[in-house]
Amino acid sequence: MKFWAAASLLITAALLASENKPMVIDEIVAKVNGDIITASELERSRQQIRAELQARAKQAKSPEQAFDEREKDILRDRIDQLLLIQKAKELSINVDPEVSKQLADIQRQTNIPDPEKFQAYVREQTGMPFEDYKSEMKNSLMTQRVIRQEVGGRINVPRQEVLDYYEKHKQEFVREEMVFLREILVSTDGKDAAGVAAAEKKAKDLVARARKGEKFPEMARDNSDAESAREFGNIGGFKRGDLRKDIEDIAFANEKNHVTDPIKVDRGFLILKIDEKFKAGQASFEEVENDIMERLYMPRFQPRIREYLTQLRQDAFLEIKPGYVDTSAAPGKDTTWSDPAQLKPETVTKEEVASQKRRKRLLWAIPIPGTTATPKSSSK
Repeated sequence: MKFWAAASLLITAALLASENKPMVIDEIVAKVNGDIITASELERSRQQIRAELQARAKQAKSPEQAFDEREKDILRDRIDQLLLIQKAKELSINVDPEVSKQLADIQRQTNIPDPEKFQAYVREQTGMPFEDYKSEMKNSLMTQRVIRQEVGGRINVPRQEVLDYYEKHKQEFVREEMVFLREILVSTDGKDAAGVAAAEKKAKDLVARARKGEKFPEMARDNSDAESAREFGNIGGFKRGDLRKDIEDIAFANEKNHVTDPIKVDRGFLILKIDEKFKAGQASFEEVENDIMERLYMPRFQPRIREYLTQLRQDAFLEIKPGYVDTSAAPGKDTTWSDPAQLKPETVTKEEVASQKRRKRLLWAIPIPGTTATPKSSSK
């Protein structure tokens, strides 16, 4: 049965070829230097946007309006990505170690040690082959690295400007007393007395390691049984009254970077690290300097990214098929589509060929520029 199906396909292909009717597999809609963008790529992006908006339809005020706004930029976004990936390759940016680390982190978080089962899990969750998912991750990291290196790293916010902002907006930095925490939970769910004792010992060992200087976020990621492990143990900020009384007393009584002893809770043994601590009242400039820096940095950052991408467009070979629009086209850039299939072949007569051969031989008689000599012709 398979043989006859294959034979039928071959016969169909042969008939099409004999009639000079090419089969259109996909449509190229844009050329970006040495890469192309196809209609099917844009359609996949549309489907991804649809799926994303449907997943959060309850939060979106107008899903259709949101889709329309994002759909018009699909081609722009794809051109942006290709230009940044090409620039990353030009700059010899290597993100392979980061890709491996991120995949290992995901595999650890999902608790699927078997590589084949993990790849099957990725296919099930993302709807794409594992290698495609890995490639998308690599491309994303490359574009981020280019933006940080070529755009972010060149933006400077003078410290005096940060200080001036603080003086003019002091009322915005009057705060309540708060503590910001990370956690590690060593679970005792379903464990007998021996299992509980082992969990307590593990918790005490983790505390000792943290107090010796081991990085708490990575320890939380690798050892915590809480959902916050995916966030490196980060559970955010708390005011007085937000926490259980015994935990609140410990958290507010200690200073920044303190790691608590294991605290017995219903699900196991809890270890907390005080990531940050704010006293009630006016925050000092040093306490909020980084926050102000970010406030002043971001309004500069986004426009600079677009300026950089516009310059990449100016320097690129870029052609876009009629009917498709790059919503961030570079001003004055000619992106007119040229279709090789529409170019007319030139015909040459035998007499013209013979004439070209004679002209080629006559080149030996042309003087060398800047001299009065002429090259000697070959005796052959």
